[in-house]
Amino acid sequence: MTDAGDLPALEAELSRVVRGDVGFDVTSRALVTMDASNYRRVPLGVVAPRDADDVAAVLEVCRAHGVPVVARGGGTSIAGQATGTGVVLDFTRYMNRLLSLDPVTRTAVVQPGLVLDRLQEAAAPHGLRFGPDPSTHSRCTLGGMIGNNSCGSHSVAWGTTADSVRELDVVTARGRRLRLGQDWAGAPDGLRALVDGDLARLRTGFPELPRRISGYALDALLPERGADVARSFCGSEGTLGVLTEAVVRLVEAPRARALAVLGYADESAAAEAAAGLLPFGPLTVEGMSADLVPSATALPKGTAWLFVETGGESAGEARARAEAIVRAADVVDALVVTDPAGQRALWRIREDASGTATRMPDGTEAWPGWEDCAVPPARLGAYLRDFRGLLTAHGLRGTPYGHFGDGCIHVRIDFDLLTEPGIARFRRFSEELAELVVAHGGSLSGEHGDGQARAELLPRMYGQEMVGLFERAKGVWDPDDLLNPGMLVRPAPLDADLRFSVLPREPVDVAFGYPSDGGDFSAAVRRCVGVAKCRTTSASGSSVMCPSFRATGEEQHSTRGRARLLHEMLAGEVVTDGWRSTEVRDALDLCLSCKGCRSDCPVEVDMATYKAEFLHHHYAGRLRPAAHYAMGRLPVWLRAVSRTRTAWLVNALSAVRPFAWAAKRLGGIASEREIPRVARRTFTRWWERRRRETEGGGGDLVILWPDTFTEHLSPSVGQAAVRVLEAAGLRVGLPPTLRLVKPPVGDGRTVAMDPLSVLRGRGRVCCGLTYVSTGQLDRARAVMRRTLDLMEPVLETDAPVVVLEPSCAAALRTDVPELLHDDPRAARLAAKVLTFAETLERHAPDWTPPRVDRPVAGQTHCHQHAVLGDAADRRLRQAALLSGELSGGCCGLAGNFGFEKGHYEVSTACAEEQLLPSVRNAPDGTVVLADGFSCRTQLEQLAGVRGSHLAEVLAAALEGVGDAAGGGGIEPKDEG
Repeated sequence: MTDAGDLPALEAELSRVVRGDVGFDVTSRALVTMDASNYRRVPLGVVAPRDADDVAAVLEVCRAHGVPVVARGGGTSIAGQATGTGVVLDFTRYMNRLLSLDPVTRTAVVQPGLVLDRLQEAAAPHGLRFGPDPSTHSRCTLGGMIGNNSCGSHSVAWGTTADSVRELDVVTARGRRLRLGQDWAGAPDGLRALVDGDLARLRTGFPELPRRISGYALDALLPERGADVARSFCGSEGTLGVLTEAVVRLVEAPRARALAVLGYADESAAAEAAAGLLPFGPLTVEGMSADLVPSATALPKGTAWLFVETGGESAGEARARAEAIVRAADVVDALVVTDPAGQRALWRIREDASGTATRMPDGTEAWPGWEDCAVPPARLGAYLRDFRGLLTAHGLRGTPYGHFGDGCIHVRIDFDLLTEPGIARFRRFSEELAELVVAHGGSLSGEHGDGQARAELLPRMYGQEMVGLFERAKGVWDPDDLLNPGMLVRPAPLDADLRFSVLPREPVDVAFGYPSDGGDFSAAVRRCVGVAKCRTTSASGSSVMCPSFRATGEEQHSTRGRARLLHEMLAGEVVTDGWRSTEVRDALDLCLSCKGCRSDCPVEVDMATYKAEFLHHHYAGRLRPAAHYAMGRLPVWLRAVSRTRTAWLVNALSAVRPFAWAAKRLGGIASEREIPRVARRTFTRWWERRRRETEGGGGDLVILWPDTFTEHLSPSVGQAAVRVLEAAGLRVGLPPTLRLVKPPVGDGRTVAMDPLSVLRGRGRVCCGLTYVSTGQLDRARAVMRRTLDLMEPVLETDAPVVVLEPSCAAALRTDVPELLHDDPRAARLAAKVLTFAETLERHAPDWTPPRVDRPVAGQTHCHQHAVLGDAADRRLRQAALLSGELSGGCCGLAGNFGFEKGHYEVSTACAEEQLLPSVRNAPDGTVVLADGFSCRTQLEQLAGVRGSHLAEVLAAALEGVGDAAGGGGIEPKDEG
């Protein structure tokens, strides 16, 4: 390999001959040091080729410099084969197109970087689909699937990727362009002679089972199998040639499907039953146990389940086939689902297992490495019993799941990959498991390839002579060992290059508590295992994660990309300046802090918290961006406006273009944005006047939280909430504004107080959200502690704390206890926080909301989706006859994010994904719901639409106001 001194020359030469992107910078390299495996390798650089000519040019330059080349698709490989120390080819940026689709011949021509779901979407209108469908279908690429010979849940019906390949265009390491197909089409010189010289070994040396992925598929070159060079190339993990184009076969998709979920007493019973269902011709036979199911309420009785999908020309035919399987199966319980939405919900449980399995029920980390061994389906039950016994013998734990119908098992095991004894046990277990798999007639890999995780053990499966033949085949294709060296043949040790070895051994000094990670920031960063659910290119249903990636399409703006950069920051090898890193800062800059990853990521990576943590350290003792002072300290500025009663002046000046321009420039605010109007009378002032003029009602006391947005920018929301809560028979109070020594509470007044509180003046509670989102964590803690001081008397009561702004409610439930992890009052306050809908449901269960009887449009607030949940809101809307569903995604404004200079384009792209189309396409008379101030502001500024909080809609309906959609009549003059 070229030495460090040659790197500038290598980069310059690649930049000269390649039309695509060449990146030898820190960020480009850090993003591809890992895939979804246990391994880490630091590349010299990354090239995103535009076409096959670029690929050939890269190979020529790298061959001249002795630099290895690794082809990479979605980077979701489990065995380490998508990492390398030379030049990484990223096909996802440019070579990602569907070139053609012929429904008559049922074929498609694809580039290697095409994401599988894009092919499925194009084929669906023709009643076709690509057969294999891994659980990563929303982000894995066709090139990666061909390289690993991927399978997926439908392999019992449609086989592996190799079964769906017709022809492949490949560039060899020495620059030859080959078109691979049957009858030796495209075979490199010497390959046929190699096969002809060892026919007997090739005919007898491969186990016959549906999921044999390990090794090279040289048996596909046998004359009786059509001498299919394209098929033999599948599963070669980028070690033989670089794929540039593929002709793939499509299959007819069933017009209707049904899903039979079969419940069994235990995992072994389910495994033994799977093979017996194959004669019924199912599309899938998937298995999983209760350990991987967050809640089994949607599943039949049992502790293990088979998901068996059937197809038919009609829903009735599909159901009949599913019911026939239920009758034939010896089950504890069963469920047949024909509703597509219900099937999708159940399949999400199975698909998320790849991430869910990374944590044991007690929170212990679990890792891949033996992710997908396969045995003959009839032996699956016996194999699983032996496998469980081997785990126990080594003191390890893991929860198997996967493709029971094909005898392929996925499992993540709680290996200790951080200490020498743990790594030694990892090796011993791997060696013994390989022997066990072979004893059952199986394959070390049944889906994800051998990579570095298993290649070292291939002699145990095939014997030295067959592995020697593999090495000779590699030499025919790639005599210089340029392509992905260390994989499949002459492999690197399975316990080398472990990605955790570079992380700090001592806990990093951090501000947040990271309670789910034992207070260890390194463990929090390790959560990202690389399954890349955040890299989906379109949001589906109610999902949120990751809006910035969907807006830019760049890995560094995905949750995984940011986690990789944080990992490298902690490692200190590629990112060398720690918390001061500009590369990490720039990657986090477009994180909206939407918290979508906290719920949508299968392993609950919380990038919003990591971002706040990073900004806290990055700007410690340094000048911050202007937006941090302007919007991060928004509560301070708005309180000052309120005290001086200058809202009218602020609004007047912001309406004058030169003043607005100067204010935005000074405050780091995007020039495209309008400055929101400040209410001339705050919500609290309205409350105090109302309290003087009306008698308080009876009923349970609820404390209404006057968040900054409701208090100063949208007091009509607070006013509406008071009226609805009182109409429901509740007594509404506000938090104390002086530090009380004893009750009463909730009325904003005091009879006994801390004597010093008079000197300090009246205070206001605040969740600290704006300080957290800008990483001003010391100030956030001070604000939160002051809030807890004020709220102490409330904490002694049974009164819930009702928070109208979802982002503030989420901050109180998560940020406050995680940042003040040393203050028990924080957890007590978090436990009291309820949303508006939750309050009505729990404390006024007999109240009937007014009948609005209107359709709704809009978006569930991203923090509500991620942290709070919206089940109570759905039920309240249903009770009020507000029909329809709210969209997912993120509005794109996201607090200060969309207002910051440089974020406008990404902010609007996020809004255009789901929110704005849902509003534009809504029929007349639709209520536009937006509980968050950011969501309402985005709608107003980008679509000219006024969104309403649910409280406003219900209050308007209670008062008989004609336009319930706008919450009209609720003292709009107070907004002015």
